[in-house]
Amino acid sequence: MRITELLTTNTINMSVSATNKDAVIRELVEGLYEADRITDQDKFEAAIHKRESQSTTGVGDGIAIPHAQTAEVKQPAIMFGRSKSGIDYASMDGHPAFLFFMIAAPQGQATTHLDALAKLSTILMNEEAREKLMAAETEKEIIQTIDYYDESASSAEDETTVESSDKPFIVAVTACPTGIAHTYMAADSIKKKAGELGYDIKVETNGSAGVKNALTEQDIERAAGVIVAADTNVEMTRFDGKNVVEAPVADGIKRPEELIDQSLDADRPKFSAGDKKKRADSQEGASKGKSSIYKHLMNGVSNMLPFVVAGGILIAISFMFGIHSANPESAEYNPLAEMINFIGSNAFELMIPILAGFIAMSIADRPGLAPGMVGGIMAASMGSGFLGGLIAGFLAGYLMVGIKKVLEGLPQVLDGLKPVLLYPLLGVFLTGVIMYYIVDPPATALNEWMNTTLSNMSGGNIVLLGAIVGGMMAVDMGGPVNKAAYAFGIAALSAGNPEPITAAMIGGMVPPLAIAFATMVFRNRFTTVERSSGPTNLIMGASFITEGAIPFAAADPIRVIPSMIVGSATAGALAMAFSTSINAPHGGLFVALTIGEGKLMFLAALLIGTLVSGLLLALLKKPVSSN
Repeated sequence: MRITELLTTNTINMSVSATNKDAVIRELVEGLYEADRITDQDKFEAAIHKRESQSTTGVGDGIAIPHAQTAEVKQPAIMFGRSKSGIDYASMDGHPAFLFFMIAAPQGQATTHLDALAKLSTILMNEEAREKLMAAETEKEIIQTIDYYDESASSAEDETTVESSDKPFIVAVTACPTGIAHTYMAADSIKKKAGELGYDIKVETNGSAGVKNALTEQDIERAAGVIVAADTNVEMTRFDGKNVVEAPVADGIKRPEELIDQSLDADRPKFSAGDKKKRADSQEGASKGKSSIYKHLMNGVSNMLPFVVAGGILIAISFMFGIHSANPESAEYNPLAEMINFIGSNAFELMIPILAGFIAMSIADRPGLAPGMVGGIMAASMGSGFLGGLIAGFLAGYLMVGIKKVLEGLPQVLDGLKPVLLYPLLGVFLTGVIMYYIVDPPATALNEWMNTTLSNMSGGNIVLLGAIVGGMMAVDMGGPVNKAAYAFGIAALSAGNPEPITAAMIGGMVPPLAIAFATMVFRNRFTTVERSSGPTNLIMGASFITEGAIPFAAADPIRVIPSMIVGSATAGALAMAFSTSINAPHGGLFVALTIGEGKLMFLAALLIGTLVSGLLLALLKKPVSSN
């Protein structure tokens, strides 16, 4: 993406009237709102000030790059402003700022625009480019100048390797909280100064678009020094034994020579990954109690899903040969079906132990894995199922935290025995005892009651269940409500009740399909960027990937989310009313049309739900101005 796709004539202010920092921010935000790039001035301005509170975006050399990545951004944009007299912006070099580039990045949207923003940071390090921008007399000249240097930046992109030479070699990592501007400006500043000093350098950037120009083991081994200019967490253990200089990202921009000199100072103490880990462990311990239950639950669910998907679909495929085709005593018996069913069953049976093990591991790190998995296996074998596995994971995790605390007082000579003997022995035994006598009996009874209730549901009850589960899938499209509905569907499927997972799957397919339908039929309701990404939601919806609709929901939640909930709830209710069922936990149309029951009615429910959401969205959204 080129910068001039984000910076257009209607987002250029050739002469800002503001005389102070707050006023220029407000004036630039107003420009974005008038250009229809943001939905709420106040919220976006608050996000800009929140970013300023972390560190000033007045980067020096007369430039300020205020930026924010929020749900109020309708489409990625850059608002340019220029002050001939200069404004006190609390810049890093203490000088006034003359050129302002306010970056508006959408929350949750695809990150291709971030490459353009990275190039903008590179361009603004060029003194000649800054001079031309100050001298430009029209908006067209501003666009032409940016376009010219954008071309130059594109032809001078980093190589991923640096050839060996006799020059000292340095590696660096830059990162800032938003990963939009400072990350790349620090990288360019350090590279430029290293070149002036006659040194070879490779810089890894950890930006919002991901890690670029990643350092290899060979790069680090060869390096005489390491610079980490970052305001966010960076993987540091790889630099063990090297001369490492750690500094804020702002220092990478304003004092790169000092950082380079320190990194080549052989008298400095070498970096120890062990010391860093101790500090990290201390900070982690302080924040452990603040970690949300949702975070631990999602760690278990995300690690469980590959086993659920692979096992569930393989079992369902075996049914294609006949519902009893895996049973050697049945007239439908097929050796291939038996083999496929056997593989799928083994994968599916790992679902609950993996869920419990990784919940416990999220809470107590690696020592929690063994007791968590054992607790999960006990839940699966004793009858408490998915519910018992959830309890086992949290039980084992917090139990292991307590065990580790109790064993802290042992002599240091026994430290080596803790991870290989004491932790697993005590953790597995205590978790097992509690599961056996306290947790499993009531959890099994509750699990059996839930399964019996689901099995006995019919008529209006099952339709209502379908509406609730389907609607929940569209509430946050991959967030906690969506995951709760999906986890309920998986739990029911594991107990032999496919209805909830059917409603969850069809409810999760509707939002991306409805977005694709609306962007193609009601084109004037969407921006150019939204229209271009709309059709990809066809594939995502067909594959049961609800997350494709997130960028649209983030940009316009008040209209998009209710529209999607109504359509998903409709589809879920109809799927239950039409007696459709899918005996697989994932796959969308690819499984619904091969191993589902009531295929045509499933398609009908999906089509109706998609049309309901798409038409409702088109009704609620107003036509956008031309881009």
